[in-house]
Amino acid sequence: MNLIVAADRNWGIGNKGDLLVRIPADMKMFRQETVGKVVVLGRKTMDTFPGGRPLKDRVNIVLTQNPSYQNGDAKVVHSVEELLKTLKAYDGSEVYVIGGSSVYEQLLPYCDTAHVTRIDHIYEADSRFPDLDRDPAWEITASSEEQYYFDLTYHFVKYERKKSFPARGLEL
Repeated sequence: MNLIVAADRNWGIGNKGDLLVRIPADMKMFRQETVGKVVVLGRKTMDTFPGGRPLKDRVNIVLTQNPSYQNGDAKVVHSVEELLKTLKAYDGSEVYVIGGSSVYEQLLPYCDTAHVTRIDHIYEADSRFPDLDRDPAWEITASSEEQYYFDLTYHFVKYERKKSFPARGLEL
């Protein structure tokens, strides 16, 4: 399973229910990676989408504790165990965890690839992503050339779980 996130130097990913910054090339990369795939997200992240609706051209699976939550044709699950059972119907390499912070934290042990847009700036952030640079289970396997958006510098970085720290997989 994959995850995809944009994080600042302190691994901040959001503030007051919104992204820290919108970088067009990051949004384009997100679309390229996820269109035609399965995206897993929390209800609060879904609420930030245009009209609070599921992303087009993707299977949207929402992990929420709200038992009455429904949203269009999005699949809704209420626990990690229920999510893992649902994901057995899909190829794990086609599944992308897209946030928010609590969903990332719950599902990181099941992921083996992380696509991270590392933004060389520190923002005011109230939600964070786990620091993969300090996690011995993860290593950088690819990094783009330096990218620029106005005065911001960023890189597209691919982290992969080391073989000696296997992901939990989709088994229950």
